[in-house]
Amino acid sequence: MGEGLLKGTMSELDLIDRHLLMLRATKENQPVGIIRLSEITGIPRHKVRYSLRLLEKDGLIIATQEGAKVSDRYADYLRELEDSLDAATARAAEIRGKLRE
Repeated sequence: MGEGLLKGTMSELDLIDRHLLMLRATKENQPVGIIRLSEITGIPRHKVRYSLRLLEKDGLIIATQEGAKVSDRYADYLRELEDSLDAATARAAEIRGKLRE
């Protein structure tokens, strides 16, 4: 039952993890294409393509003829993500505390 309650949350965390991996691999290998990112990360091409599409929509990746590059928002995004994860961790701790009441 507990796993069912968090299934969506865990899926979202997995997606965030994959997007972060795509960002880092792009930054380290830019400009880089989908096939190369798939080889580097071991993630199937269709998932790489999906992540890049979302990251581009959020302004974190720039598509060029040579391949994907990270935008100037990269460092700000990492800080924002860290703050969001800290907030989520604190909220999860609050909820965990209620289990013991």
